[in-house]
Amino acid sequence: MISNLRNIFKIEELKKKIFYTFFLLFIYRLVSHVPTPGIDFSALQEYFAGAAGGKGILGLLDVFAGGALSRATVLALGIMPYISASIILQLLTAVVPALERLAKEGELGRKKINQYTRYLTVLITLFQSLALARWLNGQGFVPNYNTGFLIMTMLTMTAGTMFVLWIGELITKKGIGNGVSLIIFAGIVARFPNAVIQTVGLVVEGQRMNMFELALIAIMMFAVIYFIVLIQEGQRKITVQYPKRIVGRKMTVGQTTYLPLRVNQAGVIPIIFASSILMFPGTIAQFAGDKSVFWSKVARVFDYGTSTYILVYIGLIIFFTYFYTAITLNPIDVADNLKKSGGFIPGVRPGKATADYVNYILNRIALPGAIFLGGIAVLPIILYSRLKLPFYFGGTSLLIAVGVGLDTMKQIEAHLLMRHYDGFTKKGRLGRPRRS
Repeated sequence: MISNLRNIFKIEELKKKIFYTFFLLFIYRLVSHVPTPGIDFSALQEYFAGAAGGKGILGLLDVFAGGALSRATVLALGIMPYISASIILQLLTAVVPALERLAKEGELGRKKINQYTRYLTVLITLFQSLALARWLNGQGFVPNYNTGFLIMTMLTMTAGTMFVLWIGELITKKGIGNGVSLIIFAGIVARFPNAVIQTVGLVVEGQRMNMFELALIAIMMFAVIYFIVLIQEGQRKITVQYPKRIVGRKMTVGQTTYLPLRVNQAGVIPIIFASSILMFPGTIAQFAGDKSVFWSKVARVFDYGTSTYILVYIGLIIFFTYFYTAITLNPIDVADNLKKSGGFIPGVRPGKATADYVNYILNRIALPGAIFLGGIAVLPIILYSRLKLPFYFGGTSLLIAVGVGLDTMKQIEAHLLMRHYDGFTKKGRLGRPRRS
């Protein structure tokens, strides 16, 4: 493993990409400590340190923002508005014919959709920053609340979100890995040391936690990581046969390959989208204030940790797992591509029968993936209500961290194998270059 890590620094291009990525992530973490003017930060820190602020949607959003929300910095909203805009555009692409045609136009169409996504990101960020400013004032964290504070907060936080998006695009283009995913990953990992210190401190002081509970948490974390890797890497392989064909004057040999269908095809997107939907009752109630009794009751019903919240949360995750799987992998397109390339699934007729068969397999393997995501999502609720953890430990955070880590490692390994070096998990197939 150590020798494989050394190989990274032998490839000049890969070394530059990795250092460039770390540099941009350092800039992101540095800017995430720039405060938004006009806020009582000491009172806000005390609120998030208590039980009220450390749990629920605020705790989840603070994890995604790398702690910037609890500090009310210019990056308080982080990259979440862009993720919400991306999901909305992807859902609209599946139901709006004009967007669907645009998505199939190739690179030009994708650029146009990305442009629409940025516009929608600005609108969502303005809305969420306005809601956050009103919430901060309602909690008494704004000494001098006026129109100037509202405008300043909306502009600074919107600029902060677009700055994070710019950093993410630079990482994707010139660095290693997916920029947006790595930004969330950096925010999650940055909170781990402080969480460990807080937990160990509680054990040493004998408050709320003993050594048995600490060992139980450690075992639970390793078990969650194990099952995350198991599900993330889990595939259902469908055999695909390519017959012999005559190309020019030569006859090609028939090949047997497979079509990999991932158990968790949707990734963490169903959890993020379900969380975004469950935020709306509380956000609308915050806007309505004490004047709307109806929205106040709705917000209490869907409050974090209630039975209604858990059931609706799991139901939305299962629904969006199937929905997003259907969007990202269309069985009809798969069947058409196989038919055009001359491939077929043994025992299944090409065309509609192949599409029905792929759809049947997808529906079967999507259920365990959906149940897995639902269990991961409700894990923080159980830990808060039973073990009273002092930090936001959740399977969602570990799912993102492990998933991004695996994807980045695969990209690095692809660079190593392409340059004839050994990868992390297997030996280079092409072997090492011979010395002359």
